[in-house]
Amino acid sequence: MSSRLGLIGGSGLYKMPALANGEWISVETPWGLPSDQLLIGAIEGRDVAFLPRHGRGHRIAPDEINYRANIAALKAAGCTEILAISAVGSFREELPPGTFVAVDQYVDRTVRGPRSFFGSGIVGHVAFGRPACGRLRGIVGEALSELHLPHRIGGTMVVTEGPQFATRAESILHRASGFDIVGMTGLPEARLAREAELCYQCVAMVTDFDAWAEHDVDVGEIIRVMNANVANAQALVESVARLSAPAAHCSEGCTAALEGSVMTARDTWPEKTRRRLANLAPRIFA
Repeated sequence: MSSRLGLIGGSGLYKMPALANGEWISVETPWGLPSDQLLIGAIEGRDVAFLPRHGRGHRIAPDEINYRANIAALKAAGCTEILAISAVGSFREELPPGTFVAVDQYVDRTVRGPRSFFGSGIVGHVAFGRPACGRLRGIVGEALSELHLPHRIGGTMVVTEGPQFATRAESILHRASGFDIVGMTGLPEARLAREAELCYQCVAMVTDFDAWAEHDVDVGEIIRVMNANVANAQALVESVARLSAPAAHCSEGCTAALEGSVMTARDTWPEKTRRRLANLAPRIFA
């Protein structure tokens, strides 16, 4: 099985013409079932696996997503990299609807859990100071420039619990705090990808100005912007697939993120927990 590019996003991606001959497969993980089956295919000669984050038909709310199963399923499918497409609100006039932001930092405002693969007798503390893969972000930047799409490389996403949008007071606070965009799914997704030793890069698509701009967020307008940008999102995925090359090792260290991270003495590892973690990192837990 070759090194696959994992894709997480919405309906506009799994309806890509480039994936017309893809095959939906079921994947079970020790952490349960992912949001949906995986669509396995190839884009621009690169093997890919696509996962609808909210399930086909958008059936699963942000706080109901089994993030651990989603990441584990992509890992089991042979993915070494994940390109995640997310819809977000903007706190910046210079980031209007239709802009793509390659996220490089996160601030967590969620209370959801679980948010780690570790626990149940094995403790791991994984470095997360740079939560996105700089190498993959460089490829995304090249693709966005090549396509002449409005974009920014680098930006901070504050992740809220949802499924409600923010109050105006919350939105003004987040804007004053220096955050650039707001979303509901970037965490724990990015954290779990790091623990699974996967390269991860979120490309956030701005759909609205959130509530700070003295108007309510209009869901109908968000959907209109998303639909208008489906072709751009598809083109971005195709370009990233073409520009990226399968690699067993990442120069940014993503594929070795667990080195030195396990705190629990090996001779005390519970066998059930060890077997479960071996699905993510067999070189450490096998």
